Amino acid sequence: MKLELRGITKTFGSLVANDHIDLTVHAGEIHCLLGENGAGKSTLMNVLYGLYQADGGEILLDDVVQHFSGPGDAMRSGIGMVHQHFMLIPVFTVAENVMLGHEPTRAGGRLDIAAARAKVTEISDRFGFDVDPDALVDDLPVGVQQRVEIIKALSRDAKVLVFDEPTAVLTPQETDELMAIMRQLKAAGTSIVFITHKLREVREVADRITVIRLGKVVGEAEPTASNAELASLMVGRAVELTVQKDAPTLGDVGLSVKGLTVVDAIGQVVVNDVSFEVRRGEVLAIAGVQGNGQTELTEALVGLQERVEGSITLDGKELSGSSVRTVLDAGVGFVPEDRKEDGLVGEFSIAENLMLDRADGAPFVKGGALQLSTLADFARDKVAEFDVRTPSIETPVGRLSGGNQQKVVLARELSRELRLFVAAQPTRGVDVGSIEFIHKRVIETRDAGVPVIVVSTELDEVTALADRIMVMYRGRVVGIVPGDTTRDVLGLMMAGETPQNEGVAA
Repeated sequence: MKLELRGITKTFGSLVANDHIDLTVHAGEIHCLLGENGAGKSTLMNVLYGLYQADGGEILLDDVVQHFSGPGDAMRSGIGMVHQHFMLIPVFTVAENVMLGHEPTRAGGRLDIAAARAKVTEISDRFGFDVDPDALVDDLPVGVQQRVEIIKALSRDAKVLVFDEPTAVLTPQETDELMAIMRQLKAAGTSIVFITHKLREVREVADRITVIRLGKVVGEAEPTASNAELASLMVGRAVELTVQKDAPTLGDVGLSVKGLTVVDAIGQVVVNDVSFEVRRGEVLAIAGVQGNGQTELTEALVGLQERVEGSITLDGKELSGSSVRTVLDAGVGFVPEDRKEDGLVGEFSIAENLMLDRADGAPFVKGGALQLSTLADFARDKVAEFDVRTPSIETPVGRLSGGNQQKVVLARELSRELRLFVAAQPTRGVDVGSIEFIHKRVIETRDAGVPVIVVSTELDEVTALADRIMVMYRGRVVGIVPGDTTRDVLGLMMAGETPQNEGVAA
């Protein structure tokens, strides 16, 4: 089935998310929609899927104009969507999930579970998915859950299949398996729209590439285009994709963590007996699929978790059980994984956000009075140093782009004298140009002799920054390996397999 979008425009108030976008996807083609987070890719696909109504433009299938009032219309017309965050009910079986919304029935209106099982088996066998129709979704690995989402779409005779950032929660091996599935679907005649911001995946699987920036189509490219060419289209300028770094100059152990265990609010052990050290002048990257304890580990390090056991010492000082204020005063800089919720106050100005963790004393507060001129001078210096694109230091930080918001967080945390720097998902939702800048600052901090912890689900980021890599799976440390460990080995570790290399800590 041929898909054509003509002049699609979608606004949210004064924000133009899609600006007269044209896109054509031919039958049996994998068409990649490439762009940074916030570029307008997902909005465009939500218009296609009937979740949003366009303010202008047309959707055509095989040259016939369509009018979708909701996802049901889109699905009946042959459009399926595999969302980044799966739309599955964990306590249902695979067959029950697949039949939701179009339940087969027998005489008397009774559900025909056997028909649903047979449909799952037929599609699974056809594409080699190896999915048990009677398995509970909650018991399935993430990669298999994604196959269930694909089976759901194919069970409704989808001729156009949209994958929205499908590899965000997959290991490298699961990503490779997904690429193989996409090629199988293409060979069967399915038209595929593949939304991503990962250049390696684009070049591996796409037949054609359309690049979107700030809601507009800025160019098309062939999969033979280099990463540098694609990145420059995404950002609008030349970008240095690989951070330059020398071998680390290691000092003494700065951070020592022993037997760290964290229990969440419902009594589940989410970090299980974790031990590691970080020396001065090195970057320890913590890798793993999202949801394997990395978030809770970093929060425990900075005093944001309440039910913590074990030891956290920084330069010999015990920090376990300390308040966030005590941890910050000990010289810990922290970039949280969700800057909007935990790193910034959107209504506050840039200047005010730059003093958030120093609002109780010098240099910004003296005798209970805010030193406005001191704060203004400091803010102007940091805006310039960290290349924050803003009309004024008085601009509310919530009005900045994601990359500029992240630079404000970095400017605040790196402007103190640090004994440890912890950065969780430091480049999530930022453009390639900002990634380049952030990576350089991380390496500069390491080269200044500060122990650095980087937590990231992006393996390209992990391997670019790390001197050593610690992989977590289900709250435990699978192993600690050198920074040049291959993606294949890291992927196996992310799936819970202990590395076989001699000398690897586990």
